[in-house]
Amino acid sequence: MTADITLFVNPAAGRGRGVRAVGPAARVLRDAGYAVRTVLGTDAADALRRAREAVAGGAGALVAVGGDGLVSLALRAVAGTEVPLGVVAVGTGNDYARANGLPVRDPAAAARLIARSLKEDGGRPLDLGRTGDGTYFGTVLASGLDSRVNDRGNRMRLPVGGLRYDLALVAELAALRTVPYRLRLDDGPVREVEATLIAVGNGSSYGGGMRICPGARADDGLFDVTVVGPCRRGTLLRVFPRVYRGTHLSHPAVSVLRAARVTLEAPGATGYADGEPLGPLPVTAETVPGAVRLLGAR
Repeated sequence: MTADITLFVNPAAGRGRGVRAVGPAARVLRDAGYAVRTVLGTDAADALRRAREAVAGGAGALVAVGGDGLVSLALRAVAGTEVPLGVVAVGTGNDYARANGLPVRDPAAAARLIARSLKEDGGRPLDLGRTGDGTYFGTVLASGLDSRVNDRGNRMRLPVGGLRYDLALVAELAALRTVPYRLRLDDGPVREVEATLIAVGNGSSYGGGMRICPGARADDGLFDVTVVGPCRRGTLLRVFPRVYRGTHLSHPAVSVLRAARVTLEAPGATGYADGEPLGPLPVTAETVPGAVRLLGAR
């Protein structure tokens, strides 16, 4: 491993904030004595390939400059390696950075923290989730209502930004239905569960601050599994704002389970991890303790 740092950049993050963040972050890292190179990709697959090449080439650290989508790719590139990850969070949601106490939309502050952590502790070991196809995730695996909102939002061309998903939520609430899940935790029995959604949290939040799994910790080897049972549309509308504070867990329709391995099956349901599509259920996810060393994490 060398003193070279690879900046892994999404130029489209935060409507151009990714590009604008490169300069301040690179200056801070160079002033701290590190050589800095930049990696871009033509699309997600190309970007992931380039990030993995940088990791395999012995980069001193991979630093993701962008939002949660880019961080998700970066996690896949460094998971299980000795190369630590830095995050310069300049996207729209920045859930992974927020959950781990990292600066948001302050590239210079994030870079200072990365440089200090590289010199002092080399990063904090944190868990990741991993699905059966080998996809790693840092925040939440979503299914049910929240994945249908993602499906619909991704199909919409307008409006841009987070408002698109707010409108997608309104549309999905109009057609609210429960999903017949088959849920298995670790080596336990299969449970038949009617639920509005099930979220498997390695981290606490998704969707730009919705704390769907507020008690989830990325250092305990376990997922927090939030199950929202059947509820009326009006009830969901009243409870939904509480998700941003993480106080929805007190509602009788909500329960939390904990496990190191979770299998979800449901007809016609899609899974999303870190906001990225996994494809139709079934899906099995397991925790991988200490799979990433995150620079500057609290």
